[in-house]
Amino acid sequence: MTVLVAAVAASFAYLRSGEPAWFQRLRYPLRYEQIVRGHARNYRLDPALLAAVIYQESKFRADAKSGSGAIGLMQLRPDTAKGIAIRTGGSRFRTSDLYNPELNVRYGSWYLRHLLDKYDDEKTALAAYNAGQRNVDTWRAEGKGVQFSETRAYVDRVEDLKDVYRHAYGL
Repeated sequence: MTVLVAAVAASFAYLRSGEPAWFQRLRYPLRYEQIVRGHARNYRLDPALLAAVIYQESKFRADAKSGSGAIGLMQLRPDTAKGIAIRTGGSRFRTSDLYNPELNVRYGSWYLRHLLDKYDDEKTALAAYNAGQRNVDTWRAEGKGVQFSETRAYVDRVEDLKDVYRHAYGL
């Protein structure tokens, strides 16, 4: 089954790589480009990775809200964002702040940088972004890989989207 999934993913990536950049830009918009580029630079992130996470999380919809209560472009949960706000010098966090693209991407970029620093591996950091640090830490302590198929698919999708954003926008 894993070989089949890998073959399908490779075929999909090959087909997509043949698309002209203008077509990819139509299919995969890059809204809030200045915010994305600015926070990628500030937090030492690959801008294509940051754009890929945002696209996968919200399709660049600032008003996105999940069933689990995650909000905004980077789908941050209010309790996570409040902790980030405190760690980054904020003092008056409000849940409504997460609908503000500038603040949402700033907090999400800080969190993604934190995960990259903690795990020193992009795929593990993306797994933690999706499934939570506690789950990833448990899996690692048990010597296991990612245990959620949804999270494995998420990591693969973000990695594919990173290539798309790099090709389409020169990120």
